[in-house]
Amino acid sequence: MNNTPFSSMAWVMGASFFGSFGALFLKIGAGKIQRSIASLLTNWRLMLGISFYLFSSVLFVFGVRQGELSVLYPMVSLGSVWTLIWSRIVLGEPFTRAKFVALGMILCGMTLIGLGAR
Repeated sequence: MNNTPFSSMAWVMGASFFGSFGALFLKIGAGKIQRSIASLLTNWRLMLGISFYLFSSVLFVFGVRQGELSVLYPMVSLGSVWTLIWSRIVLGEPFTRAKFVALGMILCGMTLIGLGAR
């Protein structure tokens, strides 16, 4: 029987959503890095990416507090799905057949883990 409340799942899904913005802004910020340490500290895109990852971590902590880690942690992989979407929309990165296959595998794996928890 699954002892993971829906609220825990919602926290973790929110964490994966905000974490995907962290990845996006780290990528954008990385393109603006120059050869000095000061450029890292003044790069607002990098700082925003780090902030999104930090916020995502806080949400994840709230999620795992009352749920089963074996059920919740695979939901973090939803961040890859969101990141794929944002990279297409914002960065213009192409969708490829391999990316669609990987997306399907992530979603199938999450479904199987969810079914196995019942």
